[in-house]
Amino acid sequence: MRRTARLNLGALVVTLAALATAACGGDSADTTPPATSSTEPDTASSPSTAPTPSTAPPMLGNALALTELDGWLQSDVTSLEELRGQVVIVQFWTFGCSSCKAVLPEMQQIYAGYSNDGLEIVGVHSPEFTYEEDPEAILTAARELGVTWPIALDTDRRNFHAWQGGRAYWPRTYVLDKSGLIRYDNIGGFPYEDLEETVVALLAEPQS
Repeated sequence: MRRTARLNLGALVVTLAALATAACGGDSADTTPPATSSTEPDTASSPSTAPTPSTAPPMLGNALALTELDGWLQSDVTSLEELRGQVVIVQFWTFGCSSCKAVLPEMQQIYAGYSNDGLEIVGVHSPEFTYEEDPEAILTAARELGVTWPIALDTDRRNFHAWQGGRAYWPRTYVLDKSGLIRYDNIGGFPYEDLEETVVALLAEPQS
């Protein structure tokens, strides 16, 4: 029994260490998140053709509204509700985070491939440091990094904590279906194939 307990504890420590490495730090809060589950952080190259989803993505709960924002950049959109009927990737990020920058090629590829088919991305910019709070600095960074999708300004990290609860991470990537339900949730890096398969499946679903 003692040996089993030690082995289980060791496995838990290794898992937590891997998660911390894959994401850009974390921030704690006491708010309760929507019902979600995260996939294993990882990275992979994209396939040459769109996948055929084998199963429907799981339903992980209702997405919260984005509230008390300090504005939007690169868009006339002012709420997630305006995007009902589209598949929406919501990613919490900040431009100084190395892990956020590492997943941008996958985000750019999925946006280029499916934005004309009903996909939108909302990058919720939740700054970790003071220098990341200035909207002009965010716009400059977005241009330099190739972030062309709408950016919601979550300067005080209210939504960052409300969506994630407990310990929150950069980046955190969600995919919402056409009805605003969370169907994918991932901390840190991710296999492009997993994200693309989810998007393809949700684009094919009718809006309920």
